[in-house]
Amino acid sequence: MIENREVRIFNPETISKPNGYSHVAEVTSGKLVYIAGQVAMDKDGQIVGKGDFGAQVRQVFVNLEAALKAAGGSFSDVVKLNCYVVDSVDRRQLPVFRQTSDEFVSVQSPPVSTIP
Repeated sequence: MIENREVRIFNPETISKPNGYSHVAEVTSGKLVYIAGQVAMDKDGQIVGKGDFGAQVRQVFVNLEAALKAAGGSFSDVVKLNCYVVDSVDRRQLPVFRQTSDEFVSVQSPPVSTIP
């Protein structure tokens, strides 16, 4: 999250246009906040959506949103998402990730991401 920021999120014309994320996020000023990796646990430490990939992804984004808010920001301030899936996920599940992500991040100018 970047406060009082100057950020340009874009896709160079010399690289193929990605689906659901951007290639470049250039930050030229502002406050930078790092958020630790989140898992599908609620505020009481209980697993949410055991065995349900979609429910787990949603909980992760809910946790990220809470962390952003606590730091004084929102998903509109996010320039980079590092996403790791620790268990084997059928690639056909990735659209579930994208759908959920699109409910939280800007779809017009999505952050740089490790999951295409």
